[in-house]
Amino acid sequence: MLCLDNIYKIFFRNTPDERWALRNLTLNVKTNEFITIVGSNGAGKTTLLNIISGTHFPDRGRVMIEDHDVTSLPAYRRARFIGRVFQNTTQGTAASLTIEENLAIAYAKGRTRGLRLAISEQLRKKIREKLSEVGLGLENRLRDRVGLLSGGQRQALALLMATIGDPKILLLDEHTANLDPKTAEKIMNLTNVLIQNDHLTAFMITHDLREALNFGTRTLLMDDGEIVLDISGDERKKMSISELLERFSECRHKQFSNDRVLLSTETK
Repeated sequence: MLCLDNIYKIFFRNTPDERWALRNLTLNVKTNEFITIVGSNGAGKTTLLNIISGTHFPDRGRVMIEDHDVTSLPAYRRARFIGRVFQNTTQGTAASLTIEENLAIAYAKGRTRGLRLAISEQLRKKIREKLSEVGLGLENRLRDRVGLLSGGQRQALALLMATIGDPKILLLDEHTANLDPKTAEKIMNLTNVLIQNDHLTAFMITHDLREALNFGTRTLLMDDGEIVLDISGDERKKMSISELLERFSECRHKQFSNDRVLLSTETK
């Protein structure tokens, strides 16, 4: 479904701050896989999502979606089949527009319909159905402006906006990080339902290791721009948080040792 082939991405090229954001990253993802991604700050997690979405282009390597090479396609050309929700609850929604206007714009994303916003009765019915899935009563507030909603309500709306256009891939960039625990749990449960009901292939960045193991079908652990651990199946089901932390420490130690060997070889 999705193939990232030997991806490299460097920032601040030819400056003192030059650094690799991704290096030698290869990933093959099957349809309907729900992948959780963990790693320390600067590990390359968000850059990975940016490469998939077309927000950034790789310096080397290929991005394939359903056997189509999309490496050079910008984000707006991929918008029809990729939905995304960000950590900031105000990002991805327009506060001055109504709930139904936001969802109508999201539905039209990537479709060649010009700039005119048209909300047909058929679309309004679809919007109501989607909102009723949330269980927050938003289906009865279609004409309310989004700026009046709470953070949790806006994030629920952002999730619906990301999925209402029937994308193939859903990208979630720490989308519960700014919510209180109770609201975060509700949004995660909604996320899980939408991914399963809409048969989405999903990627979710999280710093919550419990969340990383309890949700999804596969977990990637990233460090220094690389995938250092890829677990799924029975291994993942049986893994505890302490075991995941232990594996991460082992991988980081191994990577550090490999980098030292590489450095010593290069300087000889």
